[in-house]
Amino acid sequence: MKKIILASQSPRRRELLNLVRLDFEVIPSDCDEKARADSPEELVKMLSKLKCSDVAGRIIRKEVLPETASSDGYYVIGSDTIVVFDGNILGKPQDGSDAFRMLKMLSGNTHSVFTGVTVIDTKTGKGKTFYEKTDVKFIDADDEEIRAYVATGEPMDKAGAYGVQGLGAFLVEKINGDYFTVVGLPLSRLLRVLKAFDKENR
Repeated sequence: MKKIILASQSPRRRELLNLVRLDFEVIPSDCDEKARADSPEELVKMLSKLKCSDVAGRIIRKEVLPETASSDGYYVIGSDTIVVFDGNILGKPQDGSDAFRMLKMLSGNTHSVFTGVTVIDTKTGKGKTFYEKTDVKFIDADDEEIRAYVATGEPMDKAGAYGVQGLGAFLVEKINGDYFTVVGLPLSRLLRVLKAFDKENR
């Protein structure tokens, strides 16, 4: 398989690609992530495409050079995750009070996590964009538990103010869907897309 470029600084996404032993390096996108869409599905797809296209374009124009040179090009992966509850999109909290507000809102309820992914082959310019949705049910956490969790600092750089793969696991009562979508990268679907790209290139 071609060398993969991850257009994200997310340590969670790096860990997931390492988990399935993919050969990759990180070139983060610096595009403006502000976008509007008619649905959460379209929003995460749009944001993932913006990130991926930004990095793929810079590689194609040779504005940035991956550490490993390749005449076959690269597969660039862009991804974005949002949490949706009661029609509200919850991004990363602005501060501790905002994190508490989000977690209090989600406590005892079920919310949806949407992750959009775009893969672009820099040699052919072909791309594929998709999304996955997973529903997450939280326990009915009390204020003391929520404040103690916010005080750890873990919620501050995560959509919905929690990390399912970290201390935030204590909040999760049930997951309906792909766990890795909640972490930030639906691995099974991604690997199938990469396999299809490789098949086309043979």
